[in-house]
Amino acid sequence: MPAVAVPAFALSWWLACYVIGRDPGRWALRWTAAALWAYAIGVAAWTLAPASMAAEVLLCLPALGWAGAVVALLPLTPRERRPVDRGALVLGVLFLVMVIALPGVGRLVALSPLIGGLVMLWRLRPQVTPRTLPAALTVMALLYAAGLALLLSSADVGDGAILVGAIGVDLVVVGYLIAVAHAAEAGERLRPDLRRSLAAAITALVLIGVPAAATMMITNGHQGVAALQFVMLAVAAALAGLGGPVRRLIDRVALHDDASLRSDRDSLFLNADALLRRRERRRLASISEPEFLRLTRRALNDFGDLDRLARSPLTDLPVVERRLAGREDQPRARARELRAVLRESVSALRPPGPFSTTDDWRYYNVLQFCCVLGLNPYVRRPRGDGMSREARLAVDWFRRYVSRDVNKQWQREAAMIVAERLWTEMGGRHRALPARPADEITTRNG
Repeated sequence: MPAVAVPAFALSWWLACYVIGRDPGRWALRWTAAALWAYAIGVAAWTLAPASMAAEVLLCLPALGWAGAVVALLPLTPRERRPVDRGALVLGVLFLVMVIALPGVGRLVALSPLIGGLVMLWRLRPQVTPRTLPAALTVMALLYAAGLALLLSSADVGDGAILVGAIGVDLVVVGYLIAVAHAAEAGERLRPDLRRSLAAAITALVLIGVPAAATMMITNGHQGVAALQFVMLAVAAALAGLGGPVRRLIDRVALHDDASLRSDRDSLFLNADALLRRRERRRLASISEPEFLRLTRRALNDFGDLDRLARSPLTDLPVVERRLAGREDQPRARARELRAVLRESVSALRPPGPFSTTDDWRYYNVLQFCCVLGLNPYVRRPRGDGMSREARLAVDWFRRYVSRDVNKQWQREAAMIVAERLWTEMGGRHRALPARPADEITTRNG
């Protein structure tokens, strides 16, 4: 078992750390990491107590995490997203209870949410990026279901080790597919960054994993020693998968008394990470208008996060190139100029005259206060310190008269206007980007 368990545990733990480290704020990556962590802990539990109830439950849990990742990938509107997310969470808790309560093959009920999620993904396939994602995830789901069914119905523990390893291969491929989908949606490169992280993981597996497997074989039956080896593997795999965040954490501890040096090093490391994940510049010239709209919407949502903006293909806009002329060309410098371009585009939406909350102002208000200033009107206790009078009035207006769903819809429509302006300035073929008519939105404007 250690010969299978050690690489399966190390690679799944590393990949979980890697995908969550790419963008901790994305739910698809969170659910994928949770699925991989559940499997890794299940491998450790199966090694320590083969065919135990805890091990079987843990090896079923990746199906629920995988289902959550699929639901997070669904291309839904804000109005559709909320009930789907709530329903998925409630069903996930119910199926978790069922997985724990049911014996043996009854735990295959964990596959039900995954099947439902994949059916929804197939129905929305024309809007999914990349287009082959539903088919690839479905194939891996069938292989995972077959392996899990054989594992839960088999009484032969010797065969169980091979099945556990086969399930791990399926889940690692799924983690890679989700990372590909995230990179495609964000307009980022995946392979250079993934190769660098995988090289670190393989190094850790050779230096730590081989001695750990040998130690477990020599001390056969000693659960305490085996558990300690898995802890060491988890630490080594986490360091390989979370290289950037771990490096910055070490700097905060070691250089806590030198903020200037720490800031300079942080900027250099973030520039280096962004270079691995930025698309080639020539790609922007051949980008389609729908994808340009999607990237603009994402850049507006990420306005306050300079690190995410540094990886956006929009940093290669001609207007950004002109603003950088004669200055240092670094990813974060491009991100600052892209932020300035977006701010100017939002300011161009402001109607003449004093601040108002009429229909003419809704697109400016929703981008200026919710994206540019990063205000969230819907928190229970919004902070008013340091806010201008206009910002306080806007926050109060959003809270009183604009629902969350309408706010999100307005952000999408306003992003279309900004994208159309940038598209035209870039020299793209002008076509009107369809926006939802204002009279379709039912809300009270004060």
